[in-house]
Amino acid sequence: MSHAQAPARRSPSTLRGASLPSWSPWAIAGGSILLGIGISAAAGLDSKIQWALIAGILYLLATFGFAARVEGGRQAKDRIATSLVWTAFVVAVIPLVSLIWVTVARGVKVLDFYFLTHSMGVVADTEPGGGIYHAILGSIEQVGLATLIGAPIGVLTAIYLVEYGRGKLARAVTFFVDVMTGIPSIVAGLFILSIMLMFDMQPFGFAGSLALAILMMPVVVRSTEEMLKLVPNELREASLALGVPKYRTILKVVLPTCIGGITTGIMLAIARIAGETAPVLLLVFGNPFINANPFEGAQASLPLYIYQQFSNSAGSGAAFDRAWAASLTLIAFVMILNLVARAIARWKAPKTGR
Repeated sequence: MSHAQAPARRSPSTLRGASLPSWSPWAIAGGSILLGIGISAAAGLDSKIQWALIAGILYLLATFGFAARVEGGRQAKDRIATSLVWTAFVVAVIPLVSLIWVTVARGVKVLDFYFLTHSMGVVADTEPGGGIYHAILGSIEQVGLATLIGAPIGVLTAIYLVEYGRGKLARAVTFFVDVMTGIPSIVAGLFILSIMLMFDMQPFGFAGSLALAILMMPVVVRSTEEMLKLVPNELREASLALGVPKYRTILKVVLPTCIGGITTGIMLAIARIAGETAPVLLLVFGNPFINANPFEGAQASLPLYIYQQFSNSAGSGAAFDRAWAASLTLIAFVMILNLVARAIARWKAPKTGR
């Protein structure tokens, strides 16, 4: 009878081939940047954009070459695809970071408490001083009224298209929503202006709100429609099986489930209309004094204030600084709206039990 032999030790697997070290992408990127700067300097290229393009091309070629030599062609293709994604990401982020950097650097020159709490009043555009309180007040009122008009109509339209819409009417509504999505802002302003001319009306803030609501509605409809489609049909069917009417199913089950996405879509629509200048220029006309009544008289807004100050600055001077400070304020205004939307979405999100 033979004795049982002890199991032999397994040798380490050799199926995994050679691979580049983890620090290789950074080394290749650094070498590509240095080589790109050297080639650009030797060729007499002064543009930093040309330097970046040369360095990016060298990075992609070097990554593919080293990976193909060490890891093989298949892994090299994977690395080149990953590098293209990262390159596209960097190309998209650089303009955004540059825009924010320039806006902050130039906007902080005159941005202070006085600037935020005073209007232009009797201050000429070429003189220092003045502020944007009247423009902030006008923007809040105009965008707020546009939201009160456009958001409910957009949400209700999306509910109809997803929950009730069938036949020719639903197809017609979908078609016109698609058309309205691509309407230039100046067209919406001209539409409201034609109505004002018919009734011999003077510029006032609410007219701008109507044009902004027209621009806002298709964005709200599309975003809300997509959020409603993400709600599982099983939730609707379970509610209906318990005898709950359809309207209560929508109010108590469907909408609370996707309230976060709906709120985010509304905030995106608000961010889109908050920077519109053309409708406000046509319908609101601007006002250097404080006008808290959007239903009577011309009124200011932040985008219109920026346009007027920059057009009167000739590229420098006090008006130029005020334009950049107002731009920074508008960016902060949109950022605050997004933070509020996230807070509301988290607060109203459906709670899951442990």
